[in-house]
Amino acid sequence: MPYLELSLRCSEAEQPRYENALEDVGALAVTLLDADAETPNERAILEPGVGEMPIWGEVALSALFDAEADPLLLLAALEAFDPGLDWSGAGFRKVEDQDWERAWMDQYVPLHFGARTWIVPWNQDLPEGADATDAAVIRLDPGLAFGSGTHPTTSLCLQWLDGLAASGELQGRQVLDFGCGSGILALAALKLGAAQAIGVDNDPQAIVATRDNAGRNGVGDRLQVFLPQDEPATRYPVVVANILASALDALADLLAARVAPGGRIALSGILAGQEDELLVRYGTWFDDLRVAREDDWVRIDGVRR
Repeated sequence: MPYLELSLRCSEAEQPRYENALEDVGALAVTLLDADAETPNERAILEPGVGEMPIWGEVALSALFDAEADPLLLLAALEAFDPGLDWSGAGFRKVEDQDWERAWMDQYVPLHFGARTWIVPWNQDLPEGADATDAAVIRLDPGLAFGSGTHPTTSLCLQWLDGLAASGELQGRQVLDFGCGSGILALAALKLGAAQAIGVDNDPQAIVATRDNAGRNGVGDRLQVFLPQDEPATRYPVVVANILASALDALADLLAARVAPGGRIALSGILAGQEDELLVRYGTWFDDLRVAREDDWVRIDGVRR
């Protein structure tokens, strides 16, 4: 199906604010490229690998929305979300699936997180030298990406899950991935030893993407996906929520209620500077709250009382 693509140039310093606004108004995917490259083929993706953060003067940013989205309404929503940003340079065009998929595949390479976790395009192999015998490999199809591991918020959550697996706290457990998108975190949990995963998302296309990715990874029988209104109200030993800070604040009571006593939670999608209020908010229910940072993004994790 076609999409509506918004594109603009922004400074590297303001990029997180632009991206946060786009995701808040419903962007299905956001791509960040080096705006100063002489040709599109020479542009590098913003997160080529964990720990590799290029410094660019300007970023070429593009975001995908549903094809039926109204550009003027989108601009109005973006300006209302962050009036301090300049949206006058935004351009719009319709793109087909194959355009987005080709760009994604051209620039996406296997990514390594923690000790064992790998995110790999469906048509590629692990890099030479990688330990395939112990690797937890998640294979993604770009058709319904919704998150591919390249964003720092996803990276932070994958590293956390990998660490839980290393300490034995994930083995045989049930995991809730709230705001699952592509299902990448639920898939990683299952590949790392969880017995069952539940994914929740308010976008029906994310439900389709998660189920598709679960089938591709051979774990469809261990992953269930629900819209929020259909989610079974139960408690889990492990909960991860990679959504925006505003949503984490609004959903704090619900998310806390989903974590079993002694269970662990990880919260991400938080811009650096937004964590203090959330630490106070979640401190009502959780001990040992810790903050991890990657680039301009933050993860909070803790243990349920």
